Amino acid sequence: MLEIYQMLARGGIVMIPLLLISVLALAVVIERALFLHKNRILKPHVIKLVNQIEKPQEAEMALATMKDEDGPFLNVMRAGLERRGQTRDEIKEAILDQGRQETNTLERGLGILETIAGIAPLLGLLGTVLGMIKVFQVISNQGLGQTQLLSGGISEALITTVVGLSIAIPTLVAYNYFTHKVEHFVLEIEKHSSHLMGKLDRMRNQKE
Repeated sequence: MLEIYQMLARGGIVMIPLLLISVLALAVVIERALFLHKNRILKPHVIKLVNQIEKPQEAEMALATMKDEDGPFLNVMRAGLERRGQTRDEIKEAILDQGRQETNTLERGLGILETIAGIAPLLGLLGTVLGMIKVFQVISNQGLGQTQLLSGGISEALITTVVGLSIAIPTLVAYNYFTHKVEHFVLEIEKHSSHLMGKLDRMRNQKE
């Protein structure tokens, strides 16, 4: 552990922002992994409630059941049910408006991961440049004989590069993974929304 700390310390001042963004990336990844769980987004009991709706009374019961709950999928379904009896366009508009809000909720934190994946290698490159500047300063002032000082500058350059890439690569993988999950959830919500609108259309037509 001490050797790792000493190695990182040799990376210079650039290691501070690198460590900070690594902690931030880890926090976002953990939060998104917990939030973007299938059963937390596409709640099975909500899907069952929507599938069982055939009559106005069942729509009212489903809405009452959803009253005290929260979640992206549930909120979209509730927005549609609250407009039951209105025209299809009005119901669709309500669902789309709520869907846009819930998409932002699903995508929360992904911009941070994308930014970290982009700047981590750049910070590593900055550390590399600073390390090489030290090397050339040593060469300029003391010649090529100071091998210990030269190796320190080169070591700083290599350490920051490795750390920057070590942060960027898994962060980019996590970003792509969560982006794919969000796209999947959005498609599923759209599918169930269309199904709900069809049911509400049939109920309105039966009344007429």
